Parts: sequence; C-alpha cells; structure tokens
Amino acid sequence: MELIDLTLVWAVIIAVGIMMYVLMDGFDLGVGILFPFAPGEGSRDKMMNSVAPVWDGNETWLILGGAGLLGAFPLVYSVFLPALYIGVFLMLAGLIFRGIAFEFRFKSSRRKQWWNAAFAIGSTVAAFAQGAVVGTYIQGFAVENMTYVGGPLDWLTPFTVLTGLGLVIGYALLGSTWTIMKTEGALQDWAYRLTPKLLLALMAVFAIVSVWTPLTDDYVRARWFDSVSLIWLLPIATLFLAWRLWVAVQRRREYMPFLATMGIFGFTYLGLLASKWPYIVPPDHTLWDAASAPASQLFLLIGVLFLIPVVLAYTAWNYWVFRGKVSEEGGYH
Repeated sequence: MELIDLTLVWAVIIAVGIMMYVLMDGFDLGVGILFPFAPGEGSRDKMMNSVAPVWDGNETWLILGGAGLLGAFPLVYSVFLPALYIGVFLMLAGLIFRGIAFEFRFKSSRRKQWWNAAFAIGSTVAAFAQGAVVGTYIQGFAVENMTYVGGPLDWLTPFTVLTGLGLVIGYALLGSTWTIMKTEGALQDWAYRLTPKLLLALMAVFAIVSVWTPLTDDYVRARWFDSVSLIWLLPIATLFLAWRLWVAVQRRREYMPFLATMGIFGFTYLGLLASKWPYIVPPDHTLWDAASAPASQLFLLIGVLFLIPVVLAYTAWNYWVFRGKVSEEGGYH
C-alpha cells in the first residue's frame, strides 16, 4: 500500500493551480471586459497599465494546471477535448487576441480603437468560454466506455450560456475592484459606481445557478440536500463576503472590495469541487478512474515540486515590484 495517495496529491495541485489562475487572471480579463465602458482613452491607458506587468505571469497557472491535468489524469483530456473543442478553441483565441492587443495598442496611433476592440472582445470571449466549460462540467458528458459519444455542440446549452455570462460578470467585478485598488480620481470613482451593479448581477446569476444545478444533476442534489453537512458553510461564506463587499464599496474602502471578490470566487470554486467530489469526468468516472500510472505521477511530481516554488517566488516578487497606484505619467510600456 502506498504511504501517499499520489492521485489525491495531484488532484490538490491541479485544483489549486486552476484556482490560482481563475483568481489571478480573472481580474485582468475583467479589466478587458470593462474596457469599452471606461470613461475615456486616458482611463483605458491606466487600466491596461495596471495589469500589464502581471498578466502574462498570471497565465503560468493555466499552463501548470493544464499540463498537470494531461500528465496525471489523461482520461480527462480524452473526454473533455472532444466534448469541448469549440469552447477551448474560443478561449485560446480570446487569450491570443488580448495578448496581441497588450503589445500593439501602446504602439498604435491611428488604429488604437481596433486594438481596444481586440482587447475587450478577446477578454469577453475567453471569460465566456471558461464559464461555459465550467457549466459543461456541471451538467456532465455523454460518455460510454470512457469515450465521449456526444456531438460538437452539446456543450452549448441554456445552462452553460448562463454560467458563461455569470463568469463574464464575475470577472468584470474582479476588474472593477482591481481598478478601485490600483487607481484614483475619476477612474476610481467610476469603478466605485459600477461595482455594486456588477455585484447584484453576479448574485442574481449565483442564485439561479444554485437552484438550476440540483435540478440538472441528481448527484449534486443528493450531495447538498440529503443531509446537512459542512459544505453549506461555503455558500454562507460567499453571501457574507458579498455583504462585506457591498459595505466596503459604500465606505469607499480600497483593498477590501478586491479581497472580498477574490473570496467570493474562492468559496464558489470550492463549492463546485465539493458538489462533484470525487467525480472528475461526470457522471461516472472518479479521480482514480482517470489517473495515470503511479510511476508517471511520481515522475511528474518531482519536477512540479521544483517548479511551484519558483513560480510562487516570481509571482510574489512581480506583484511587490509593481505595487501601489498607477500614475498618469508612469506605465509599464
């Protein structure tokens, strides 16, 4: 018997990696989603400068989570990719468009509006695709003999459209609270006015999804309603943080709105994992069904244990160097 269940270790690493990506890349996607509504071109310059030093490093967590998932749980790729080709393609295309816009917008004088559009559309499409993928995971896949047997558009349903829109709104909320924390003056005032509206919209989607999900999946319904358990603390914590966010904005706090929004995302993510545990390929395949051989997991784990401290150190240093407010004169480019 193994002293350590490598499958569980890898499940934790990948779950944390994906959560780090959602939390850290979510706010710069949110900045892009809000780009068309910003009060002027100067405000857009400051918004982009606030995330320019950190956005590419944030996406390291997406690569870590994706590569780890391929190595430790190959069944997930063999099912998810055929089911989600279009959704994953849209997400990657959106990320590519916004990445190009980061570099070219600052160097363009006559076509800046096109790069503004590329940044905003790329961010919105990437966020929507991520939310739709999450919704597809919740509603499950048509799987027979560990092979996806559904169609290329089975992922696109009213439920996944709702989860896609919900993540767009959630990322926009992260973007507005990040803007509160990183800017001042008229731009910060605009973000203060926008944040409560986004919070109310997000809570409305949260309520609908919370009711709809148990109706979609019998396992989730049993998980939440057959007996009282500690997982009920997760939505309670989410609602508490939503209240804290509302109060912080009314009192014009600068850091608490962003921290509370991060907490909302974190507890919602944990609620999703708790709803589906231990199934990684719904509706029938557990972590252990999808896992690669223990020798492969151990080989990969050795490399990851060296890599994660480097990524954490780089990320912490990057945020420390570029801490503080974004000024009118200063900028990353």
